[in-house]
Amino acid sequence: MTEHKYYGHGKLLLSGEYFVLDGAKALALPTNRGQSLNISYRPSANPKLIWKSYDTEDSVWFETTFEMWHINCIADNAEDPTTIVLQKILRQARKQNIHFLREECDIYVSTYLEFNKSWGLGSSSTLVYNIAQWAYVSPFELLAQTFQGSGYDIACAQSIGPISYQLVDKTPQWKDVSFNPLFKDNLYFVYLNKKQNSREGISHYRSLELADKAKFIRDISFLTEQMIDAISIKEFQNIMYQHEMLISKALDLVPVCKTLFKDFDGASKSLGAWGGDFVLLCTEQGEEYVREYCQKIGLNDVVTYSDMVLNSNPSLFISDNSKDELCQNM
Repeated sequence: MTEHKYYGHGKLLLSGEYFVLDGAKALALPTNRGQSLNISYRPSANPKLIWKSYDTEDSVWFETTFEMWHINCIADNAEDPTTIVLQKILRQARKQNIHFLREECDIYVSTYLEFNKSWGLGSSSTLVYNIAQWAYVSPFELLAQTFQGSGYDIACAQSIGPISYQLVDKTPQWKDVSFNPLFKDNLYFVYLNKKQNSREGISHYRSLELADKAKFIRDISFLTEQMIDAISIKEFQNIMYQHEMLISKALDLVPVCKTLFKDFDGASKSLGAWGGDFVLLCTEQGEEYVREYCQKIGLNDVVTYSDMVLNSNPSLFISDNSKDELCQNM
């Protein structure tokens, strides 16, 4: 029995949300937690694809079966939204590589999430990345034809530390950055107990008619550079606030620093699509203060920077050029 394994890291977008879609430079963080995809093959006269997805408790949260020729679901959950999305991804991968899923054998696929699938850390993007590796196709093209988005999450899936990410003439470009702040122990990620639909957030952003989108993009790119280079915690907190005010003005939405965290002793910033998933907190008051404050407002999932973010040791980064060349070939 032949076996193959693939893996992709989760993601968090620290800056550039929404405007990264239109070329703003963003700071993105691959997470310690990701998703693996394991495949085994067994000879069969009637080839099928048997799929099982496991959560962090090692329990099956989704399973289905496809016949191989047309990638049609032959299980009882053919109309299930997750089945339909998975079928779309697999069929699109087949379009990009006509030899994909043509084996004369049963294929058993198991996926394993290392984070709560409600957290918005990239259950979809890591799946797309892993399937693209399996199918020998471009993960960026596969994403574009399924979930769309900027592609920063695909870059995170294959990165080993913080990156700056930007679409240049609609082509993904990213490089490793030495974002390893001295105050990283003062940074916390808090889950808001609400899974945000990124596609809905993107649709809202696309519906806006901004008078000077180019200026917003320049300003956000500048703040991203400042965030990467920030030396002191006060400087970083100020950048967080400026970024929030800029996005708030563009989207006409109230930032979390004026709602949930208006009394918080420090800075707060929404991450990704506003209104759900994670918030970044930066304070000098310590972890106990953060957890107590969050518990008072009904938020119990608090993760420290070190526990969340993948290796931030600059000495372990691969060269910028190798990533840039890879991007150009996508």
